[in-house]
Amino acid sequence: MHVPDGFIDAPVSAAAGVLAAAAVAVSLRGARRELGGTGPHTGLGAERTAPLAGLVAAFIFAVQMLNFPVAAGTSGHLLGGALAAILVGPYTGVLCVSVVLLMQSVLFADGGLTALGVNITDMAVVTVLVAYGIFRGLVKVLPRGRRSVTAAAFVAAAVSVPAAAVAFTGLYALGGTTDVPIATVFAAMTGVHVLIGLGEAAITALTVGAVLAVRPDLVYGARGPAKPLALRPSPLAGPAAAAGERRPGPEPEPAESARPAARHSTRRVWLAGVAAALVCAGGVSYYASTSPDGLEKVAQDQGMDAKAEEHAAKDSPLADYSVKDIANPRISGGLAGVIGVGATLAVGTGVFVAVRRRRGAAREAAAGGAAGGDAAAGCAEAAGDAVPQRHTPESA
Repeated sequence: MHVPDGFIDAPVSAAAGVLAAAAVAVSLRGARRELGGTGPHTGLGAERTAPLAGLVAAFIFAVQMLNFPVAAGTSGHLLGGALAAILVGPYTGVLCVSVVLLMQSVLFADGGLTALGVNITDMAVVTVLVAYGIFRGLVKVLPRGRRSVTAAAFVAAAVSVPAAAVAFTGLYALGGTTDVPIATVFAAMTGVHVLIGLGEAAITALTVGAVLAVRPDLVYGARGPAKPLALRPSPLAGPAAAAGERRPGPEPEPAESARPAARHSTRRVWLAGVAAALVCAGGVSYYASTSPDGLEKVAQDQGMDAKAEEHAAKDSPLADYSVKDIANPRISGGLAGVIGVGATLAVGTGVFVAVRRRRGAAREAAAGGAAGGDAAAGCAEAAGDAVPQRHTPESA
């Protein structure tokens, strides 16, 4: 659903750019809390989110190269907003998808430069807001467990894609450069993206389920306070046990789920994620569908691309996800995918580590100020104690 230059006129594109910039600014502020391990849904694993957020961005980039067929002559690909929000948090999720869109536009001429604000608003902000809102609502009403989290992720991802299609239709209604009827655009976009949403849902649920199976503490959407398990007395234990009296003997071992999770290293998960991204982008992408994606197909069929403009980076060495001057398409596409994964991983990790360090610096400054205030108060109190008392006739 990468919108090219020329689909949306300049005023609406500029307005979308301002909205996207504001959303990114708000997300930077919110991501400091998510990456810093503070907030209502943080817990064990929150301090490890920063390096994993860069990995999530790289993984989304890689999987977006895997177009899958959804109808005759039409393909779809992952948008990634739901996946990013559930894995690393909604604010960090907006930044993840925004980094991916920036790298795709600048390096691979995918998605217009003047339409970057439109794409961030549509594919990052809308998908994250819709998906995470639905996900949190479902998690609250479903029984607590991994299956519920996975099911909620599936539904949230499935709805987020047609929601993005509706958002694009709204932007097109405000600033479309062709005279295609809005009702036609709405019907065509939502119809095909409902099907694409099923593919998005399957990818999101499989990924979230895989991480839950090995490291549930790393899934942001699965964190939060959990009710501790209570041991119920057995009816065979007698009235004393039912009344809550303690019997002499060794203390029972706490239930496994009640013990604090061990602080395991994320290196294995990180390496496995990087390997999966490299395999997807460097190898599996060769077998992806070559049919136009949902937006491209609708634009071709309805004439929405009549005023599409050439990308300013069309002569980039990596344009169209192939390395220039390499004739073999398998090697050219695979190498471009590997370069894209590496670049997205580096930029994303750098951004998120910087955001987290800034949060840490703010904490240290606040702690230092509090400590200085306590020290000053202590000195003042000590000075007051050291002042000799004046004897007055009344005291004598």
